Amino acid sequence: MYISIPDVFIVPIYYAEEDILNIKKIILPEYNSYNNLLAEDINRNKIVIGVAFPDQIIPRLQRIKMFMEEYAKAKGVTLKIVNADLDAAKQASQVDSLISDGIDALILMPVDSYSAADLVEKAHKAGIKVIDYDRLIQNSDSDLYISFNGITSGELQGQYLVRTVPKGNYIIMSGDPDNFNSKLYKEAAMKYIEPLADIKDINIVVDKPVKNWDAGIAFKIVEDALISNNNKIDAILAPNDIIAGAAIDALKAQGLAGKVVITGQDADLEAAQRIVKRTQSMTIFKDAREEAHAAIDAAIKLANKKTIDVSIYVYNGKKDIPSILLTPIVVDKNNINSVLIDSGYLKQNEVYRK
Repeated sequence: MYISIPDVFIVPIYYAEEDILNIKKIILPEYNSYNNLLAEDINRNKIVIGVAFPDQIIPRLQRIKMFMEEYAKAKGVTLKIVNADLDAAKQASQVDSLISDGIDALILMPVDSYSAADLVEKAHKAGIKVIDYDRLIQNSDSDLYISFNGITSGELQGQYLVRTVPKGNYIIMSGDPDNFNSKLYKEAAMKYIEPLADIKDINIVVDKPVKNWDAGIAFKIVEDALISNNNKIDAILAPNDIIAGAAIDALKAQGLAGKVVITGQDADLEAAQRIVKRTQSMTIFKDAREEAHAAIDAAIKLANKKTIDVSIYVYNGKKDIPSILLTPIVVDKNNINSVLIDSGYLKQNEVYRK
């Protein structure tokens, strides 16, 4: 049973003491991180910022790298960027090299959100401030956490599914089990799905993680679920656009592409193309420009020993980390032009390419 896909909605959420992240202060949705960070005149000439990415497979990370490079050039700072190819040991070695090179601040997007605490400790011993980028490093003494609000992202996905498909067979996929964001997205989405599953309106036919966000694993999960359920699948919770794309490939093989409601996240070009072709229902837009700029501005401030004023603190298992949490937006067929194209994030001729 289906109901009409709703117009875009943004949920203004205020967190206090009790939530998944143990956020200690109220989050103000209108908080504009990098505009606040730009307020002071700072000395940038000698600053070198290390940036450690977990990989460059995901298109969104490729765009973040590009936006960081462009913005750092405009701000007059030097970036040293490394890519770990999803290898935690390689990332540890790369961070050691960045520290030896004498960087002034480190933007760290960890391969492993847990073992990366050792990298934070090494940087601190060398007098280098560390920003957890997009993924919260667990049990660390990081100086700042910058991300889009993962709880909001998951909630928007869960809400979209239950409003669009309040009854039927669901495939639930979560991201890499070693990635802390995977837990946030899934738990937040399931707050809306589980109550309907409890009353048997929703039947969860499979619930599995996707190691390393691997498209091949996601394809196999969906393929097997289709076989086991005689192709009777009504909705798929896909945590990001790569997994959504793999799920759609499996659906296409059975002639079901466009007939199953499916979520996504990251607003990749390929996802936008699928949305206009009606094979992917929605994606979560997290403007990589905003996050990249916020990280560079914060790194410059920390390198200059400036204070970053925040109103959010997120508990990482050890301590409350000062945080900047940006607000994600639902994108579907109703608002894809205004949100992704009119803003300049994607080009119209590419999104609507035949």
